[in-house]
Amino acid sequence: MERLFQSSMDEVDRLVGLDDEEKQLLQDADAAADELLVSEFEKYVERKYNPEIANVLRRHNLMGVPIDKEHGGRGARQLVEALFLERMGQTGMGVITLADVHMCLGSLAVQDWGNEEQKARYLPAAAKGDVLFAYGLTEPEAGSDPGSLKTSYARDGDGFRLSGSKYLISNGSVATNMLVFARPEGAARGVTAFLVDTKQEGFKVDMRLEEKMGLFTSDTSLISLDGAFVPREDVLGEEGKGLSVAYSALLNGRIGIASGCLGVMEDCLNQVRERVTSRVQHGKEIARHQLIQKHVAYIESSLEACRWLVYRAAMKKDEYEKSPGTLSVRTDGDRLSAVAKYVSSRCAFESADRAVQCFGGFGYSIMSPVAKHFLDSRVARIYEGTDEIMELKIASSVLGRGFEAYR
Repeated sequence: MERLFQSSMDEVDRLVGLDDEEKQLLQDADAAADELLVSEFEKYVERKYNPEIANVLRRHNLMGVPIDKEHGGRGARQLVEALFLERMGQTGMGVITLADVHMCLGSLAVQDWGNEEQKARYLPAAAKGDVLFAYGLTEPEAGSDPGSLKTSYARDGDGFRLSGSKYLISNGSVATNMLVFARPEGAARGVTAFLVDTKQEGFKVDMRLEEKMGLFTSDTSLISLDGAFVPREDVLGEEGKGLSVAYSALLNGRIGIASGCLGVMEDCLNQVRERVTSRVQHGKEIARHQLIQKHVAYIESSLEACRWLVYRAAMKKDEYEKSPGTLSVRTDGDRLSAVAKYVSSRCAFESADRAVQCFGGFGYSIMSPVAKHFLDSRVARIYEGTDEIMELKIASSVLGRGFEAYR
């Protein structure tokens, strides 16, 4: 069967060029994805977290894809990271969730906002996989509006004590460190970002949330902070400026999720093509039926349309990295990442739905290779920015900041 990822990698190489190190990274991604197929299937059927995701990424030196080489990472530009996550997305959104949270939300936040001591302490360990990041923004009453979060902090000697709850936290019970956002105790403003050690007594995993619609191989947890201590040197960025850290991390994460959705569509197309060209009904392969071809055409068209939305957003992010002081480039990057995430997540879910339809009754079983994509891709329209928030961001980027609906 033709490997769709290979064709997209070749196309990018032809248009913008990939050097030998970048090609090797993508070959490593290909090998890691192939290695994960069995454990992902087994754990998905069991509806259990898959610890092999992190283990395989470590073995293939893929835990630090976007981390600078000087800190032990692969130093991948955003476009190459997008290609990496696209390939991993073919294995399922469980793999994407761990990788996106650890690298795009966690590691890149430290790289973008940390001081030199923080970078030296966290990034080499994150690149090796000795540190695994989680991202603690969402709370029971604070989802799309992070400004309403209730987790608070108070000064305590040479550090801070954090109290509150974090909800629906990916990697929450397996992370070594969590990026936690909290506001000053008794204050309405001034959110600060903290790097919290999850092994301390004040950090508690209340429960693993296993009663999910899908995303079974990804860890999702409810966390409580009961006086968790954070030394002053683990404040990320400036005190009171934590929402800037949060929003920039989410920009990175949205490109990551959109990239993973490309992989979902690729695998749906691969699986559907194999199914419909081999299954016979009414005396002929079902691929010969026009209504089946309608589904195939939709998935292929969606994949091609979304691929270039994602690549363009990634290239704009690379452009911003070269000129971080240019506001117009950052604004364009923010808009394009929202468009890419909004469109790709919706198309991935619709493609998975059509793939299930092409598989018929077997498609409704999680033993089929497409059911997991149907169940898992639905969350891509919620986390890292819901469809509705993406629509508001996109519209306000067209109409102007004075028309932001959530001001």
